[in-house]
Amino acid sequence: MATEGEKGQVKLLGVTLSPFVVRVYIALALKGIDYEFIQEHFLHPKSELLLKSNPVHKKVPVLIHNGKPICESMIIVQYIEEAWGNKGPNLMPKDPYERAIARFWAAFVDDKLFPSMQAALLGQGGQLQKAVEESVTNFLLIEEALRTNHCFAGKVYFGGDEIGLIDIALGGLSAFIKGVEKATESVLIDPEKMPLLSAWMDRFCKIDVVKEVMPDPAEYISVRRARMISPPTAN
Repeated sequence: MATEGEKGQVKLLGVTLSPFVVRVYIALALKGIDYEFIQEHFLHPKSELLLKSNPVHKKVPVLIHNGKPICESMIIVQYIEEAWGNKGPNLMPKDPYERAIARFWAAFVDDKLFPSMQAALLGQGGQLQKAVEESVTNFLLIEEALRTNHCFAGKVYFGGDEIGLIDIALGGLSAFIKGVEKATESVLIDPEKMPLLSAWMDRFCKIDVVKEVMPDPAEYISVRRARMISPPTAN
């Protein structure tokens, strides 16, 4: 079991506006772990440290603990729970079944939900409409899980009374979700159709730890969308 790290022992390679980096911010803050943040850049060449630490995907976030790199945001969050399990809150359920359910829905966020929102961000016309509809369908599945799944129904967060793995997986994307809604002039989380998910999002975003680390990428997202969908300039 790891002890509380000093900044020299725990480093985080990341980009401030990345929703995946935000997940790690939240997990580290909840556990009260001191760390050194090393800023990477979207448009600049990748640093030698990043390429050395994550030679497979060559992307952030990367957590470096005692010189050893851990890659991929949700793997990092689970590592934080296992390495600093003696520090509250618990980010993973103790029950094996509930732990499996948490991993399932965290994977759903990355494998289904995020790609559909990304497609909406970059889509136009019929492609945009299709991607928005797919995103809404995915959010409705989460709404249904909040309503019927005994692991979540009637609880404050997906993790129960405390923020857990799914809260971090989905909540880390909350600013990105709002940014996509604004940039595409669409509604992805309708409070009338998704009252439980909408209420959860409001609660999550009001948590002090979350407010302290959550960026506002709306302007960046709008600019990025404008650049991606603009026709190429003729020579």
